Parts: sequence; C-alpha cells; structure tokens
Amino acid sequence: MKRREFIALLGGAAAARPLTAWAQKGERLRRIGVLFAISESDPEAKIRTSAIEQGLERLGWSVGRNIQIDYRWAGNEADRLRRYASELMALKPDVGLAAATTPLVALKKEAGSTPIVFVQVYDPVGGGFVASLARPGGNVTGFATFEYGLAAKWLELLRQLAPRTTRVAVVYDAISPSSPALFREVEATAAPLGIAISNYPVRNSGEIERALQGFARQPDGGLIVISGPTTAAHREVLTVLAAQHRLPSVYSYRYFVTSGGLASYGIDNHDLYTRATSYIDRILKGDKAGDLPVQQATKFELVINLKTAKALGLEIPLSLLARTDEVIE
Repeated sequence: MKRREFIALLGGAAAARPLTAWAQKGERLRRIGVLFAISESDPEAKIRTSAIEQGLERLGWSVGRNIQIDYRWAGNEADRLRRYASELMALKPDVGLAAATTPLVALKKEAGSTPIVFVQVYDPVGGGFVASLARPGGNVTGFATFEYGLAAKWLELLRQLAPRTTRVAVVYDAISPSSPALFREVEATAAPLGIAISNYPVRNSGEIERALQGFARQPDGGLIVISGPTTAAHREVLTVLAAQHRLPSVYSYRYFVTSGGLASYGIDNHDLYTRATSYIDRILKGDKAGDLPVQQATKFELVINLKTAKALGLEIPLSLLARTDEVIE
C-alpha cells in the first residue's frame, strides 16, 4: 500500500497578478497556458497542477520568477472549453498545455503556430493531431495515455474480481472521440468469453442513473467505466450507483477507486503530467514541438478498494492482491 503527500498549489495567487509585478529584474517571464476539461474544485485539479509546477521547478522554472502559468478550467462544459481556449491563446503564451483530448481539440483550433504539449490523449495520430508518433510535425506533441488494447485488461480484471459476471455495461463519455474505439476493444474481448456487452454513452448524471438502473434489472452484471470529462466529473454518482445496484466495477483511473469504486487499472496521472514538463522545458529553450516524438505512458497502476469488495461480497484472489500497486481499506 502506498501513501502520497500532496503539496499546496504553488503560485495560485500569481495567476491574478500582472506579469511585471512578479518578474525579477532583467529576467523575462515566459508564459504557459494550461487548459483543463475538469473543474478547479475537482480533487484531481490539485494533483495535476502540483505535478506541473513541481516538474517545472525541478527543471529551473519557478512561478513568479521566470514563468507565468495561466490555468483555465472548463468544468465539463463544451462552450466554456472553446471560450477558454480562445482566451488562453489571446494571452500569447510561449507554449500551451492541453490536459486531455477535448482541451487539445479546442486549443489546436485557436493556437495558430503556438506550440502545444498534450497529456492524456489516446490516439494522437488517429485523431489527426500529429503526423506520426516519431515525427509529429506541426506545432503539437505530447504524452499519450496507452494503446486501445489496454481496454481488454479492464474486462480481464473484472472477470478476476467477479468470476460470475456474464453481462457487462460499458459507460463512457458520449463526446469523447476515443471512447468508441475503447468500447469496441472491450466488445471484441468479451465475444469469445460469452459475455454480453452493453454500451452506454452518457452526457450527464441523469443519463448515467437511467443507464445503470436499467442494466441492473438483470443478474450477474458488471460495470466498466471509461474515463472522459463526463464520467470523471460524475465519478461519485457512478460509484454510488454501482454500490447501490451491487455491480462489480472496473475503472481506468485511480481516482474512481478513491471515490468508492472497486478497482482500476490505468496510467499514473501524476507521473504523466510531470513528464510533460520536460517537453515544456525543451520548447521554452528553443526546441520545436514537431521535432519532439510523442511519448507513451510507461507507469501503470492497479488499485483495489477492499472495503468496496467486502460490501459486494467479493473475495479478492491472493494472486491478484500480490500484483496490486495500491490497496484501499
């Protein structure tokens, strides 16, 4: 079991002050524009901004001394995402950071020639953001999450946790461009196992509630939740409903499990955001975004909530516990 200590956000007040008030004499402040799909009040916001600022600090960039970071939080609102992308590019940043696919779509549209580093994007080539992983070209590069094949592991994990599962609901964000491909991967894995798969693209908490209520009317069901702006924003709704309907559930990120979900297998977000600062550093020092190869996530974590497992009457195999990176009790 591991414990993380979170530090307070650095430079929170800096975003509201003029650049000239913070620059040290003779040193030019470089500007970074960061666009998030999540809301500022989301607990993940603090984790990700801390990772960004700590990573930059280690590379010699300090908020208020030689960099200014402008954050915008869309709070899962498409109109706000577009508006904030325009606002950030109007500030003429030296580099933009797109936190996930939908912010990347919005920033790329407004960026012109401004270099953009992305984080948490599933398929940057298929999405048309870069020409290739090795040679992105243009003004966009970054850190992809993982191959679509990882979705198959979510179903395998669910079967290990709840072997009697014969039906699985896959809930995902209706506007996320990567979710349909991930669903198809789960579906293809389920077919030879004789598992029935139902897909539920959702846009709000009401659609989530109706989907799970309808699905849970039949026995031996399980749940896979693909992360996106909507499912991430309503993760407490998802975990509460999963518990209420006694649905064993697997998620793509740790933060669903800390909110009460059963288990997750996916990337370490903190690690990916920290790594992204290396590209911001290189671009600020003169490298071109298009010359920097897209990198894949390298650090994955399996997290299991034993309290939730107990409430569902599940006995977690010792072989699975031995491979678990974090156990929540």
